[in-house]
Amino acid sequence: MTDVATPDTVAELRARILALEQQLAAALQRIEAQDKLIAELREKLGQNSQNSSKAPSSDPPSAPAPAPKPRSGRKPGGQPGHKGHERILLPVDPENVRDVKPERCKKCGTRLKGEDPDPYRHQVLEIPEPKPGVREARLHELECSCCGEKTRADLPADFPRGGFDPRLVGTIALLSGAYRLSKRLTVDLLFNLFRIPISLGSISACEQIASEAVVKPVQEARDYVKEQPVKHADESSWAEGPSRSKVWLWTASTALVTVFLIRASRGKEVAVDLLGKVCGILVTDRWCAYSWWPLGLRQLCWAHIKRHFKKMKEAGGEAERIGEALLALEKRLFALWHRVRDGTLERSSFQTYASAIRGETRRLLEKGQRCSHKFTATTCAELLKVERAMWTFVRVEGVEPTNNHGEHAIRPGVIWRKISFGTHSRWGSRFVERMLSVVYTLNQQDRNALTFMTECVRAHMAGRPVTASLLPQAA
Repeated sequence: MTDVATPDTVAELRARILALEQQLAAALQRIEAQDKLIAELREKLGQNSQNSSKAPSSDPPSAPAPAPKPRSGRKPGGQPGHKGHERILLPVDPENVRDVKPERCKKCGTRLKGEDPDPYRHQVLEIPEPKPGVREARLHELECSCCGEKTRADLPADFPRGGFDPRLVGTIALLSGAYRLSKRLTVDLLFNLFRIPISLGSISACEQIASEAVVKPVQEARDYVKEQPVKHADESSWAEGPSRSKVWLWTASTALVTVFLIRASRGKEVAVDLLGKVCGILVTDRWCAYSWWPLGLRQLCWAHIKRHFKKMKEAGGEAERIGEALLALEKRLFALWHRVRDGTLERSSFQTYASAIRGETRRLLEKGQRCSHKFTATTCAELLKVERAMWTFVRVEGVEPTNNHGEHAIRPGVIWRKISFGTHSRWGSRFVERMLSVVYTLNQQDRNALTFMTECVRAHMAGRPVTASLLPQAA
């Protein structure tokens, strides 16, 4: 006998099927959401310095090694046309000059006579025996025979009011501010090299004197950078205070002057303080703090853009094809740019070729913003909004397509942060930003940092206006 489905049984089965279909739909939605989450997490785990803005030092051991650069075929060392850096002969005290003449001919043994008008000069550099110089002013106190009042003599005008000479204060500032020595290592170095006994507290006091001495020239340098036709800007994290709160180190750099700021914010207000009113062309990455600068006067860093293209390529599918095509265009563009830089391609020809590459790049970005891959679609849409700022270097001579200049400038600050873990106080941050500005700028101009610091500290300690300047000196 066969079972006959009753209306009640059919209704129960239909209800059960409907419930299972609902459970299946919910499960499929959950699986789809989990797949998206897994893909996003895999992308985050796959981020490294080659496909994101992460620093190379943050790469895990699993990160792929950078692609080896093709061999140029040239021999190691200086290339033809390279400006040599030979050891130069220095002025010497006549008392330290020793004339050495050969007595006999090295071939036949005949006794030699006469003078060599242009003898070969062999110099040996020496470090004198360390011995600290000490000046002492004995301030006598005399009693008045009339009223009995005792009067002590004032320090002579040429004597520093503190216990340390301006040159020593400048040296201490450079040891900690340029060579990134800790206060304890600075104490050890001063004693071992110069036999100068000094305390840790005195190191801090000298740093503060030096910091105050360069306020005026550093401010002049900041004003100068704001007015330059081309400047590069960048920022990196810093740590400040006893709890090492996160703050930000900023830099604005030109060909001959570079300045730094340490501020609590990474926002627009600091960028405005650093860069001033809109003037000239600004080269940066795509950080939003610079978005107030007109696109027609901005150059976006292609090194950062290239990392985005690499990340698209690693996504697979349609995103991979778009990423590969964009990377191929970037490679063509920079091959042409290197020829312009080397003088083997006229800028007018480069502009013609770059115009075609720009059109292809825009077409791919428009295609990419319709891609199903979230990162690719979002990044392409964002790049299209600022696309004009990607090509300023093609139009304006003297503008670089990358922000390497700004990133190189901020690198000493990053190293300082990693060594010292930041600064303990705000005045410590002021010392860091001022010393970075002084030392980096003077290095750009091939000027002696100790001479500059000594001049500033001497004027400051004597209560005179500081006239030393960080601005480029007239030839």
